Amino acid sequence: MKISEIKKAPSMPLASPSFPGGPYHFFNREYFIVEYISSPEAIQEAVPEPLLPDGSNTVLYEFIKMPDSTGFGNYTESGIVIPCTHQGEAVNFVAQMYLDCHPPIAGGREIWGFPKKHAQPVLRVIEDTLTGTLRYAKERVALGTMGYKYKNLIPTEDDRLRFQEKMAKTQVNLKMIPCATGNPEILQLISYNLCNIVVQQAWEGPARLHLIPHVQAPVADLPVISVVKGQHFVADLTLPYGKVMVDYLKEY
Repeated sequence: MKISEIKKAPSMPLASPSFPGGPYHFFNREYFIVEYISSPEAIQEAVPEPLLPDGSNTVLYEFIKMPDSTGFGNYTESGIVIPCTHQGEAVNFVAQMYLDCHPPIAGGREIWGFPKKHAQPVLRVIEDTLTGTLRYAKERVALGTMGYKYKNLIPTEDDRLRFQEKMAKTQVNLKMIPCATGNPEILQLISYNLCNIVVQQAWEGPARLHLIPHVQAPVADLPVISVVKGQHFVADLTLPYGKVMVDYLKEY
């Protein structure tokens, strides 16, 4: 194969790329997010410099079902997001992610530095309860529950627009890729903003979250002190390419 052809390949392996080029579009993407209060010491330990925890001591635990996504297919993920600041800007740091499909694992890690590992998350409605579970190595490590569709969060079009604006908040990942020598080749904070967001429905309700210690999926390292609220929403959106916010190898 000619070098010019190799350069056009969207991803590894060359014979059968793991994912195509982006940007990537998601349809009917379903979120269940439990916002909770955690230990400030644990939050500080999980946040890489120069990001700073925003001082609220809150953590967002997410279950997300993506039934229709270009290039990545049908999959579900679960993980932890921490509200932070960077040079005065409010951002969300994605600390842990677990999902059940190879292309978004490979693409997420290689492009944006999403901290993705293979696991078995599930999001579904069981009778009157929205239920999210995460299993790693066949053991359950997270259980989130929420009363199903208690309060409509977008009764007006203005409410919908405000909700969509919140979803466009800057997200940040720590991208770490070693060189063939074993030394760091890429060590960066990557930022990105979801776009083309259209929220179809959004709800709030009482919620609970139970996290179980596991060495390979340490979600319980950010312990649940108290639950603030649960939110459940469905949206179409685009995940564009990101940009380098901090390059540790060049700046530090």
